[in-house]
Amino acid sequence: MSATGEIDSAEAFFRWGAGVVRERVAHVRALVARRRAGDAVAPGEHLHARYTLDGQESSAEWPTFQLDGYGTYLWALREHEQRHGRELADLRPVVELLLEYVAAFWRDPTTDWWEERVGIHAATLACAYAGLAAWGRAEASTVRDSPEGDPRHARLDASLIACATPFGMVDRIALAPTLELIERRLVSPGGGVHRHPDDVYYGGGEWLLLTALLGWHYAEVGRSSDARAKLEWVAAHACRDGGLPEQSDDHLLAPEHYTRWVEKWDAPPCPLLWSHAWFLRLATVL
Repeated sequence: MSATGEIDSAEAFFRWGAGVVRERVAHVRALVARRRAGDAVAPGEHLHARYTLDGQESSAEWPTFQLDGYGTYLWALREHEQRHGRELADLRPVVELLLEYVAAFWRDPTTDWWEERVGIHAATLACAYAGLAAWGRAEASTVRDSPEGDPRHARLDASLIACATPFGMVDRIALAPTLELIERRLVSPGGGVHRHPDDVYYGGGEWLLLTALLGWHYAEVGRSSDARAKLEWVAAHACRDGGLPEQSDDHLLAPEHYTRWVEKWDAPPCPLLWSHAWFLRLATVL
């Protein structure tokens, strides 16, 4: 929303996120102090990953610890300020607290982007790096130089594109070997992008947000025609009302699993806000 010029919308989100953190200031400060003292922090004690619209922790039984959102929040806020020449001074105390929090806990195993696996994931580290680097924190270089932050040593996953675009933890040259594997093994014959080779969720479809992310990277490295092809692929897979779904079932990696997920949760979500966001981001870059 910031990149497309919707300043009020973007800042409403930043202030909503800040409100969530303000309600937990004492808890976050205590967590950081315990980590600095070498005390253990038990699962479930970290800042949660999802909240209701009124700022309460979600009661859904789902993984709670993900740092990618907090790193991305810090990065996006600073990008927004620089993009539009604004300074949201009232949010600085929250920024400083979150920087301390991300710096203290980036080494802890977290749930990955897809909420499937617990570990130290390069895509999550890229979010943490971007958030720390955006505000000039020295810890950013430590995150970047960690062995787990090298996409060449990571489990193959299309989210690794984010290590370069948009988070800049590695450059296009360092991403190139991983990008070649993604293009060869995770891009379908139709042009959509799968999450990872072992995906069975809804049969392992092509994800619109990842297709837009790959297009975004193409645009950033000068492959404009390839980027536009990805934009057009995403647009062509909109639902009848124009909403963009989570994924497409054109080319399933594990079609035998598709019906099981439909019976459990109905069809894949549509609309998915993340799909819309990165479609707009790719369109803006182009």
